[in-house]
Amino acid sequence: MSGKLRLRTGDTVKVTNGALKGKVAKITAVNTKDQTVILEGLKSIKRHFKPTQVNPKGSTKEMQLPVHISNVAIVTDGKTATSRIGFELKKDGSKVRVAKANGNKEIK
Repeated sequence: MSGKLRLRTGDTVKVTNGALKGKVAKITAVNTKDQTVILEGLKSIKRHFKPTQVNPKGSTKEMQLPVHISNVAIVTDGKTATSRIGFELKKDGSKVRVAKANGNKEIK
């Protein structure tokens, strides 16, 4: 199931489930097809590559693993308060994201 996600690159989110529960990080990439996000500094692994003709010594590369969007919530105030995201139409016709928990406070 793909579609428009409410989270965007640059948003600060808090992990709500799993081994990383409670950690706060910024979103560096969003994958709408898989509904996952890459979080800065979290879920990093080292991938080892075998020697090849192009790279005879082999190598290691640090990679970031994705987290499903259902396991993160946007941070609205500081590093503790999280909220769900909704949309609201302004009087000038523009559509903005708003935090549901904060009485419809606009999200930048």
